[in-house]
Amino acid sequence: MLRRSLFRAGLLGRLSALFAPAASAAQPHRGGGPSIYQRFGVEPFINCTSTYTINGGSRQLPEVIAAVEQASHYHVNIDELMDRVGPRIASLLGGEAAMVSSGAAGAVTCGAAACVAGGDPEKMQKLPDTSGMKNECVVPAWSRSYYDHAVRAVGVRMIEVETLQDLENALGPRTALAHAQANILAGGKFTLQQFAVACHRRGVPVLIDAAADLPLKPNPYLAAGVDLAAYSGGKILCGPQTSGILLGRKDLIRAAWQVSSPHITFGRSVKVSKEEIIGIAVAVESLFSTRSRDAEDREWIQWFTHIKSKLDQVPGVTARLVPSAVKSYYPVLQIDWDPARIGLNNAELGRRLLDGKPRIMTHAEGEGHGFPLRTAAMYPGEYKLVADRLVEEFRRAPAPRPQPEPLPPVHNLGGHWEIEIQFAASKTIWRMYVGQNASQLAGVYRSPVVPEGSITGTVSGDQVEIRSRGRHEGMAFNYIFTGSATKDRMEGMVALGWEDGSAKWTARRLSAS
Repeated sequence: MLRRSLFRAGLLGRLSALFAPAASAAQPHRGGGPSIYQRFGVEPFINCTSTYTINGGSRQLPEVIAAVEQASHYHVNIDELMDRVGPRIASLLGGEAAMVSSGAAGAVTCGAAACVAGGDPEKMQKLPDTSGMKNECVVPAWSRSYYDHAVRAVGVRMIEVETLQDLENALGPRTALAHAQANILAGGKFTLQQFAVACHRRGVPVLIDAAADLPLKPNPYLAAGVDLAAYSGGKILCGPQTSGILLGRKDLIRAAWQVSSPHITFGRSVKVSKEEIIGIAVAVESLFSTRSRDAEDREWIQWFTHIKSKLDQVPGVTARLVPSAVKSYYPVLQIDWDPARIGLNNAELGRRLLDGKPRIMTHAEGEGHGFPLRTAAMYPGEYKLVADRLVEEFRRAPAPRPQPEPLPPVHNLGGHWEIEIQFAASKTIWRMYVGQNASQLAGVYRSPVVPEGSITGTVSGDQVEIRSRGRHEGMAFNYIFTGSATKDRMEGMVALGWEDGSAKWTARRLSAS
């Protein structure tokens, strides 16, 4: 979260000199070099987060980069291009039909719109107003996530189910589709095949978000009875970052294409370019010609072995290789350290790695003392730089800092409070009830979105830290309020999450407990 705020404040360049190691190697030079970013004041980094969209996705294949560049020099009709590229992708991946989309999220949105509107021009124009249409989407409770936005954008209501009986009860005349993340294959109370069979008995199509998967042939989702599967082109497929694929039933693919850009309908904003269409087609062709997932895994494991051998020499640091069980994913290296010996948490180490030279982006964020290292976006040779920087930062880390003893609370904060949070362009009001036991706080809150969330916290002198946890549908909200307190007022800053930065907050007491 601190790293994100530094990005937004434009301070990283000025801070880099403070954290840069005494001796460092330069990031390898590729293409025309990084000057295209540097001219705008942005310094590229070695990407150890693999396929994270916010960090640029995975490493594009050289043939994809060449194809995108070549495609950019000419103009074609997008409908004509998709009429040729869609069947080509479908034949390679083993589906009835396929379309290129704006990322996996765009594929999910257009797929959901196809299930709701079914290719009816009037209904497509009416979206996201689904009144008078089938407008419910059944979803396993354990499959809810922030990515549900891609379905909810169409205007459907998400109906959670826990068991097969719940599923049977939820399926009805208003059910337009069933949806799940690819993780439905594990951790739930029914299988994907059971899910599909129950839905198909009622004539309900099933849409799976398999964004992070490598599309395999034969396709495990289509084989289980899924009607539509959405894939990201910018993840392990190594195509253009903002491309995606919707694969499956021919009639639904046709309806999804009707509702998507360049057609002037609901999905106009979910636009895909001629360059992306060509790039993702070439990426799929490469998957079945020049690429070898086994060879890639062997190379990545060699990189991890080198990094691990370096880290094994640092007291208090451990590194563990976690191989992938399926070719859809990739091996990772889990790095952990003993906070009793190394005085850094994840966020502090992550900031040091990002502020040094070469810059390294990792999953080291938050308050823990361990993170996974991923290589799918790394280039040959970069693993050596990563190993050296990790060793250097661990060796020069400060000693563990003793935690100060909390001071006796100056005030008893128990009771009902009204909290005002000032966001970038709006404000909101919460109601909170909190109880205090010595320096510990616990309670509940209500916001305009969260009907009931939990509160925990601590008080030291007149300083307060409050942690809230709430949920709305598939989205979790975990805030950290810090500030000062008097008898009837509190104020300070609230950390909203790693993507949302921070905001000011004030609270006034409504009544004492």
